[in-house]
Amino acid sequence: MLQVFSITFPFFALVLCGYVAARRLLLPLEAVTGLNSFVLFFALPCMLFRFGANTPLAQLLDVGVLVTYLLCALLMVAFTVAVSLSRRIGWNDAAFGALVAAFPNSGFMGVPLLVALLGAQAAGPVIATMVIDMLVTSSLCIALSRLDGADAHGARKALKSALKGVLGNPLPWAIVLGALASALQLELPKPVAQTVGLLADAASPVALFTIGAVLARSQMLAARRGHAPIPLGDYLPVAAFKLFLHPLLVLLVGSSAIWLGLALDRFALTVLVLVAALPSASNVSLLAERFGADNGRIARIILVSTAAAFVSFSLAVSSLT
Repeated sequence: MLQVFSITFPFFALVLCGYVAARRLLLPLEAVTGLNSFVLFFALPCMLFRFGANTPLAQLLDVGVLVTYLLCALLMVAFTVAVSLSRRIGWNDAAFGALVAAFPNSGFMGVPLLVALLGAQAAGPVIATMVIDMLVTSSLCIALSRLDGADAHGARKALKSALKGVLGNPLPWAIVLGALASALQLELPKPVAQTVGLLADAASPVALFTIGAVLARSQMLAARRGHAPIPLGDYLPVAAFKLFLHPLLVLLVGSSAIWLGLALDRFALTVLVLVAALPSASNVSLLAERFGADNGRIARIILVSTAAAFVSFSLAVSSLT
């Protein structure tokens, strides 16, 4: 267990550093957007391209991994929406609550952390889960969020907007280009490869620092706007769904799939379970704000899941490896 903590501690410590820097205004809140843009448009795409290019195409397109993770994501969304809908929580807030329950922080945190824990072979399954979450889970939840007083046309419009956002997201394109490079055995010219390598090496520390800064900013902005106190029942159960129900569901579905004869490797299943055990994706708060959901509630879920994951994720790693 101490060995696991020795690996996970630096990752969560960097998140804490970003949180403290933003809370103490050592990092101006206006600069958080710039940090986020650097990670999203430069560093993280280079890291994903490098991992994709160095991963066999069969691992990136593993049908067993894709089917198992997709089924679990759909079940998590359906369950969280069903238990969240109430007089106070409509479709918009329930849908984004479901998104933080089903969408782990696999890009900013999962890829570097799981590669550090399990080796480079873990990158393929993690990247496959990112494709599902960016293309399917996010689009579905955004479409569901439009059902508050909207007709089917409104939901279709929201889904179209979500798909447009996916096309403008550089991460899926980086994955596609990396997969093509892997399939065609292409190598970048040395100066270009070195540039990509420098940006890729910057992705992990800057992304983790940015997670903390984004969480602090969300909390501070909610306080400035006079957000009413959020009942514990509105966010603690969803954080628990993310950290405990999601990985347990993936373990049960994946084990059942293997028992039924689906071609799912045991190592890949371990990676999927640990991806599901990650805290909620920090960028969901930006989506919630954009679509008018209760961003204070979403930010609180992400903050609680990130803080608690230092222990819960480490315990999951210790029990599975």
